[in-house]
Amino acid sequence: MTTGTPGTAGTARTTGTPGTAFVLGATGQIGRPAVAALARDGWRVRAASQRGRRDDAWPDGVEAVALDRDEPGALAEALGDGCDVLVDCVAYGAAHARQLAALAGTVGSAVVISSAAVYVDERGRGFDTQDEPDGLPRYPVPMSEAQPTVEPGEATYATRKVALERDLLAAADALPVTLLRAGAVHGPHSRSPRELYFVQRVLDRRPVRVLAYNGESRFHTVNAANLAELIRLAARRPGARVLNAVDPQAPTVAEIGAAVDAALGYSCETVLVDGKPPRENVGDTPWALPHPMVLDMTAAERELGYRAATGYAESMPATVEWMTRELAGRDWREAFPKMAASYGDALFDYAAEDAWLAEQRS
Repeated sequence: MTTGTPGTAGTARTTGTPGTAFVLGATGQIGRPAVAALARDGWRVRAASQRGRRDDAWPDGVEAVALDRDEPGALAEALGDGCDVLVDCVAYGAAHARQLAALAGTVGSAVVISSAAVYVDERGRGFDTQDEPDGLPRYPVPMSEAQPTVEPGEATYATRKVALERDLLAAADALPVTLLRAGAVHGPHSRSPRELYFVQRVLDRRPVRVLAYNGESRFHTVNAANLAELIRLAARRPGARVLNAVDPQAPTVAEIGAAVDAALGYSCETVLVDGKPPRENVGDTPWALPHPMVLDMTAAERELGYRAATGYAESMPATVEWMTRELAGRDWREAFPKMAASYGDALFDYAAEDAWLAEQRS
């Protein structure tokens, strides 16, 4: 296990004055608001995605670029003479780290999205051990970037993100990089929106919901607009650093459900379970952690002057509006196939919920 790397100021081709920014994964959930934020800040933005599409919210000056970053030589060719800052929203593993490090001299600095899933507790327990006996992590609250992480590797999402981080930081003298350890990302354009758990129940007019752990689970969230603001600030101030990236609040599962209800003008009964889900597919939400995961944002505030662009509840109406448009006239599995692949029918097993509720009330 190793600790995160505290922020240290660095120098790069970018001097703080906006120049050219190149964004990888530009049409994803994080990339869309990042492109918009950089463009509004005065950067000349080239927005790269596999299909080279544009977002309607982008200013006219944004140039859309079609790019498969895994095609040998394609990224270097697309960069041409280079850029002042490269923002990578879709990097995973050592191979992508090598790809980015090889661009030193062509790219002034980089801002790369990592994940809070890299953290482990003092006994080495983390996201990858949750299904093991005594494998549930107990993190300090709040948790700083100095918290230990998993070892790097290619086996899991977390180990790949750590491999990415380690290799990029090792090359930071040549390519200064800010790594943002994002929490549970939310906002429009997610391929796997956790809020679907509550939104679909409202659309189905479910009169009751069951929440394990008394609805008090906290898996610190981050709105994509807050990530965009962190990206904008880091682009202005290149350095070699790892920073947490989360919302100003860490809402509980019950508070998340209430925010969705408020956005949709709905109310229902909530049944709280003291402890783990009482039965398979009952009370187990996408945020259901037995112990809280809350991240400390002091370093980002100190080093970048970061202030959140929005909070969880404030951002929910826009998220819910987008989700309901995506769901209109479609089954949720069709609207969000990645969510269906990850969770299956367990998300909305109403028969299991009703059977358990009937037993409790008999």
